[in-house]
Amino acid sequence: MSMNDPQWGRRGDDGPPDLDELWRRFNQKLNSLFGGRGGRTGGRGPGGARPLGGFGIVAVVVLLIWAASGIYIVDASERGVVLRFGEYLRTTSPGPHWHIPWPFESVEIVNVSEVQTVEVGYRNNVRNKVQSESLMLTEDENIVDLQFAVQYIRAEPENYLFFDRNPDLTVKQVAESAIREIVGKSKMDFVLYEGREEIAVNARTLMQAVLDRYRTGISVSQVTMQNAQPPEQVQAAFDDAVKANQDLERQKNEGQAYFNDVVPKAQGTAARLTQEAEAYKQRVIAAAEGEASRFDQILTEYKKAPRVTRDRLYLDAMQEVLSNATKVVIDQKDNSNLLFLPLDKLMQAAAAGVETSPVMDGSGSGASTAPSTTSESRRTREAFRTRNREGR
Repeated sequence: MSMNDPQWGRRGDDGPPDLDELWRRFNQKLNSLFGGRGGRTGGRGPGGARPLGGFGIVAVVVLLIWAASGIYIVDASERGVVLRFGEYLRTTSPGPHWHIPWPFESVEIVNVSEVQTVEVGYRNNVRNKVQSESLMLTEDENIVDLQFAVQYIRAEPENYLFFDRNPDLTVKQVAESAIREIVGKSKMDFVLYEGREEIAVNARTLMQAVLDRYRTGISVSQVTMQNAQPPEQVQAAFDDAVKANQDLERQKNEGQAYFNDVVPKAQGTAARLTQEAEAYKQRVIAAAEGEASRFDQILTEYKKAPRVTRDRLYLDAMQEVLSNATKVVIDQKDNSNLLFLPLDKLMQAAAAGVETSPVMDGSGSGASTAPSTTSESRRTREAFRTRNREGR
């Protein structure tokens, strides 16, 4: 049968199936699925319309749209939480996914990378204080005005959605509670000055422990201390107290500097005196031991020759005595006047280059020269004259 034959396309024993019949069968199947009734004539109505076939097409389109509504895409910074009849089913990673559309399953998209911020004690600016949150009591019963911020992320989306009704509000309440606990165990000076960083670190650790116990799925990134000061009502008095403490520290530093200057010197002097005393001790001991050894040697020689040893000891003693005595020469022959010659003074004067003047005897002739008469030499001369008269 050729294609030009008018019978082509109709149902025959050896030809292709009729398109109209295929279409009727398809409509019958759709009608049977959706409760319709189809006959062999395809359910044609007046005028050749096919109402059941149009309804089937609409149903297919609706079905496709319904199925397509289950497609969703998760960004790289997000996670998808799939719920089946409100119950947690699974967590999907970034990328395109499909789930059974509503009312069977639903998807909650949670951003796990966005940093959230909670402000405690202020709003938007530290000048906009919320005193009901910022005023805290310290261990030494002082009040401080403290503002801080908490940054966190939603690290576990399934816990974030199901284990806490309002996780963001929980973060704020836990942050305030943790800070109050830490401040209540600290001194006021520690909170205001040297302990800010330590308080922030301890608050973050305590907050994370509490949030993990509540299974909020939140990870605290950072706690930042924005401001810490005494209340405005006592700011002036507190400044005076701070100034007094600064003066106290300055005086302590000055005293410590004086201590560092005086004590090492005193310790050095004490060490020097100790060393000198030790050296004197060793010197005296060595001298005594030497004298004892010398005495033993003299005693041995004395036993061998007593007379010679005594004479030698006498001569040595006189030599030692006279070596430190002043040399005076006196001429008393023929009852002549006393002639005083201080030889040691003359030698010293000659060494110093001092001019000398003649010393006259009783006849008026110059016997020798002598230095200028001093008060000491006159006293010595008068003493020797007195002794000479008494000897006569």
